Amino acid sequence: TGTSYPAINSKDLAKIVVSIALKKDEQKMIGETLFGLDNLITLHQRKLENAKKLKKSLLQKMFPKEGELFPEIRFPDFHDAWEQRKLGEYGSVAMCKRVFKEQTSSIGEIPFYKIGTFGGIADAYITRELFLEYKYRYPYPKVGAVLISASGSIGRTVVYSGKDEYFQDSNIVWFEHDHRISDKYLKLLYEIIQWNGVEGSTIKRLYNDNILKTKAWIPSLSEQEKLGLFFEDIDNLITLHQRKPKSQNKE
Repeated sequence: TGTSYPAINSKDLAKIVVSIALKKDEQKMIGETLFGLDNLITLHQRKLENAKKLKKSLLQKMFPKEGELFPEIRFPDFHDAWEQRKLGEYGSVAMCKRVFKEQTSSIGEIPFYKIGTFGGIADAYITRELFLEYKYRYPYPKVGAVLISASGSIGRTVVYSGKDEYFQDSNIVWFEHDHRISDKYLKLLYEIIQWNGVEGSTIKRLYNDNILKTKAWIPSLSEQEKLGLFFEDIDNLITLHQRKPKSQNKE
């Protein structure tokens, strides 16, 4: 009511026009139905929080602690010590060829993702002709590659699904490895990794050197794949509980 402190007085409340079902039985049925939906939404929200807590706890226990070579919890049949290695030992950083502003448009055939739209909805496009030329002549992610935001909120990830789309150079990169690392494990690793030269600094950019010099826990490839699939299932469960309250609100 016209002030910086939101408030409503009894006179304003009395003037509000609302729709009322004439029969109390109908009012009761509507109230009980919506009350039941609220309880269902609350249930899924609790399940979502529990799934997130479970994931956080398992991440702490299924990776070795500082100064140790074995995780606290491990899948059967895996007994070898883990190793800490620099990512640069396994590959290099790759990015798409630069696309200039004048080569983009607000409508078009191929979505062009910039750092501001990464993981969301593209607001710029390039022609299919330019896309095909750059895709086949210059570096381009393979299906399953984990794209990383290298500026702004650094470390955000998107798994490339194989769609026709293009990504801003230097701000969106991926690790082109030699397949001694599983992409599913790499995505998991990015959630807990401490980037070399970035933690505790005012740097708002992840440079190639930061990535390549970062040390990470590397178990055998088979154990990597097992871990990647296991946490992918937990992520799917979290996504399921995130979607359910939204769909029930719409209904």
